[in-house]
Amino acid sequence: MKKSGAEKKKARRSSASVQNVSRDPGSDTPPRKQAAKKDVFQLFAEKVRDHKDLVSRWAVLQETRVEYFRGKDFVSFMKSHPELKETLESDRNLETEDIADILLQKNLLVRCDRVVKTVRPGKKKLSTWPAHLEIFPDQVFSENDAFFAWTFVKRRPLWQTILSFIWPVLTLAICLFPVYPHRCKLIILYCCAGVLLLILSLLLLRAAIFGAVWIVLGKRVWFFPNILAEEATLRELFRFWPKKDEEERAKWTSRLFYAIVAMLVILLLRHHAPNEAARLRYQKRMSNIIDDVLEWSPSLALSGMMEKQTFNATENNNFSSESNATSHSETVTSADETESFEESDRHENDSM
Repeated sequence: MKKSGAEKKKARRSSASVQNVSRDPGSDTPPRKQAAKKDVFQLFAEKVRDHKDLVSRWAVLQETRVEYFRGKDFVSFMKSHPELKETLESDRNLETEDIADILLQKNLLVRCDRVVKTVRPGKKKLSTWPAHLEIFPDQVFSENDAFFAWTFVKRRPLWQTILSFIWPVLTLAICLFPVYPHRCKLIILYCCAGVLLLILSLLLLRAAIFGAVWIVLGKRVWFFPNILAEEATLRELFRFWPKKDEEERAKWTSRLFYAIVAMLVILLLRHHAPNEAARLRYQKRMSNIIDDVLEWSPSLALSGMMEKQTFNATENNNFSSESNATSHSETVTSADETESFEESDRHENDSM
């Protein structure tokens, strides 16, 4: 038998009452608020990660690039910014170690360890920020040589979203470079050449400074140390101050040897440098190539094709008219020769 509407309503009310009884009577917080309370540590982790005062680096963890920080930096950061604990609401009075342990339990953090645990030859101590990490077996917070990597995906900033829409437009603009006006082509060419010259000059200058300081003082000084790094952020990429030299001082014999090699290379390049005439020939050749690229346009290309077709048609017409005239002259000549031959035969017959 089918249940009536009143019986269905009673069954729903009874099930709802059973669910209310099964809840914890001591907790007055509804389930939605409890679920929101669990996300408090997620919000705290996002704020800490986005904060610029927490020193962090990028490294490779099991073939994945992760952002990590040191345990002692996290403790000093929380002492300097206690207001961030207000995000934890009821758990704001927890100690820094307890907060970090909860983040580890919620899989918002993972404790890591350096892959290379021995000092490399020529260095005095281990690297402060290792480039390769591995998961530490004991997932407990510690300050002593402990590294912690974020496991959640960082929120994408607005500028990255805008940049993702700009890239296709920029690609299409690069493909349409041949149809740009001549003035725009010149501006783009000079800008690109200037940026390329700036990069090459900077690399050459930092290499020259490194070589001079290493030969004279035996120290390794690289200005803009992260400019060629593949795992550096945009902020670290343009860091000017060099890293502290942690390796041993070079021997004077090796420094003298490389100084002699550098002098020989400079003298060799100076001896085989091109003269002014060769430079002018090369400049003229390159300017002709650049002019061909800059002056190209669809209208000129189409007009050139039309002129070529017209020139070919004119040549064909001239060739056909010349061939016709030649054949006609040859026909007339052959006819004249035939007539003269017949007249000579007649005269011979008459004389006989």
